[in-house]
Amino acid sequence: MSDLRWQKSSFSGSNEGGSCLELALGADDTRHLRESDDPSITITTTAAKLRAFILGAKAGEFDHLL
Repeated sequence: MSDLRWQKSSFSGSNEGGSCLELALGADDTRHLRESDDPSITITTTAAKLRAFILGAKAGEFDHLL
């Protein structure tokens, strides 16, 4: 996974070492997510599943977990 190009949200700010979610595009429609403060742990999923998760989060489907 060292060849992945990780992208951080512009909302993360410019502070180095801050806890930010990073996303990388992989081969064969895969998407990789990691936290910048612990980049050794990654989650791999498909574009469709990531899209469904993001739409669910925006719709408040996970608000009860907060």
